[in-house]
Amino acid sequence: MPTELTVNGTQVVIDLPAETPLLWALRDGLNLTGTKYGCGVAACGACTVHVNGMAERSCQITLGEVAGAEITTIEGLGSPDALHAVQAAWIAGQVAQCGYCQSGQIMQAAALLSENPAPSVQGIDEAMQGNLCRCGTYPRIRAAVLDAAKRLQEV
Repeated sequence: MPTELTVNGTQVVIDLPAETPLLWALRDGLNLTGTKYGCGVAACGACTVHVNGMAERSCQITLGEVAGAEITTIEGLGSPDALHAVQAAWIAGQVAQCGYCQSGQIMQAAALLSENPAPSVQGIDEAMQGNLCRCGTYPRIRAAVLDAAKRLQEV
């Protein structure tokens, strides 16, 4: 049975089984490959997307669970002409090394800042702890989240 949802502001119908993980529906069903497969058990955060504005691990949520929901992926967070403050801070801080985890990191950081526009360093560390980076760019990630918070306050 097809599932209707809104992805990056566009209503879509995905004709995949309801038990299909959202990650695979996005990547294989809609060709939105910015969301990455990392571990498959919601332990690394590479697959983080926003579901109704909340950061969620798309590898563990099924299409049936998100029917009718608003999904935002890294492709819908900003655009080349209008970067989200987190994306701009990531670029300015040269956060990425290999880059594989970065879409999940950015989506988690954007969700944090939408809930708490002025997080403490401890708050950032707590919110980001479920997003793993094999390259160890955690100090740059933290600095970019602080930079993004300042950018959002200036708007």
